[in-house]
Amino acid sequence: MGLRLKFNLVLLAVFVTGLGVTGYISYELLHKNARDEVLRNAGVMLEASLSMRQYTIGRVRPLLPYDADKFLPESVPAFAATEIMSLLRKKYPDYAYKEATLNPTNPRDRAVDWEADIVNAFRNEAARGDISGIRGTPTGRSLYLARPLQIKDQACLACHTTAEMAPPAMVKLYGPSNGFGWKMNEIIGAQIVSVPMDLPIRNANRAFVTFMSSLAAVFAVLFVTLNVMLTLLIVEPITRLSHAAEQISKGRLDAAEIPDTGRDEVSQLGQAFNRMRRSLEKAIHLIDKG
Repeated sequence: MGLRLKFNLVLLAVFVTGLGVTGYISYELLHKNARDEVLRNAGVMLEASLSMRQYTIGRVRPLLPYDADKFLPESVPAFAATEIMSLLRKKYPDYAYKEATLNPTNPRDRAVDWEADIVNAFRNEAARGDISGIRGTPTGRSLYLARPLQIKDQACLACHTTAEMAPPAMVKLYGPSNGFGWKMNEIIGAQIVSVPMDLPIRNANRAFVTFMSSLAAVFAVLFVTLNVMLTLLIVEPITRLSHAAEQISKGRLDAAEIPDTGRDEVSQLGQAFNRMRRSLEKAIHLIDKG
């Protein structure tokens, strides 16, 4: 096995290992950053919905006159937040917001299977923080962020204790079967925001491919450069030296001298070889004269 082949095999092994380790780290980092970006977007949407709820409670509800014969859903914070987020979905259809409830007044808020699992997780462990995860949808993977909905205002129970205590107009609109039996401090649902992951993941994959392609190109240029340097500085001088040594070993002392200009190790080896050849010539010349 020649010197060049040994060098290239070691160099190739180092490059492949370096590319593999760098690729793994960069892939994980880029995808983690993509997930963090999506999670931040979901957090912004969730905070926006909370602001809408607070605005409805503090600014809108006080302006709406009470009418026992007419129930205004717009006065309900959950309804207002859901409606505003629905307007957002007209431009961003893959984004979703829902106040998923186990026993809702409005049937559209009823939690489906996976949403009910989140709500029950909050109910089983009330002190836990937000829940996030990734789920598949018909349009691709989506990240969800959920926060518990807990009854903390006694005024809420005026509409949700029993149908008899609730405003007649609300019972007439939604019926007497849903949204009752709630209790103080009970977790009755969860605010769930869903944000698509396809675009950030595609951007992360594109950045990964660009980075790895650039790195592979740099390694390829370095590989070629090192091979050229190896050939010019080591392989060719040693080949000439080996050829001259072979000629001398066969008694051909007129072999050309090895170029020995320079201060590197190969030049020093050539200088030593030339001195040895000249010494050998002198020794043979003295023997022939004797």
